[in-house]
Amino acid sequence: MGAKDEGVSALFDRDEVREVLEGAFYKPGPAAARERSSPRRRASAKDDLPYEVICISLYKEDLRRLDEKVKLLKARGHRKMSRSALIRYALDTANLDDLPKAY
Repeated sequence: MGAKDEGVSALFDRDEVREVLEGAFYKPGPAAARERSSPRRRASAKDDLPYEVICISLYKEDLRRLDEKVKLLKARGHRKMSRSALIRYALDTANLDDLPKAY
C-alpha cells in the first residue's frame, strides 16, 4: 500500500464504511427485512399518514352514479376529481336536517 492509500484509509473507520455499504448498496439480510415488516413499524408508519385506507360497501348502481358524477365534473374542468374527493365534498355539504329517516 502506498503513502496515498494509507492517508485515505486513515480518514475512514472500517466499521462505519461497512455499515454504510451494507445499508445503502447491498441487499439487507433477513434480520433487516424482519425489522422493516414488524407490526410495530408498520403501525407507526400508518399513524403518520393523514388518511386511512378503508373498505366500504356500495350498491353497484350507486357506484355507477358516483362514477358518472365524477366523469361529469372532470368534463366541467375539475381535473383532479375522484370518487373519494366527491364523497368528501358530499360529507362537507350534506344538510343533516334534510336527511330522511329511511337512511
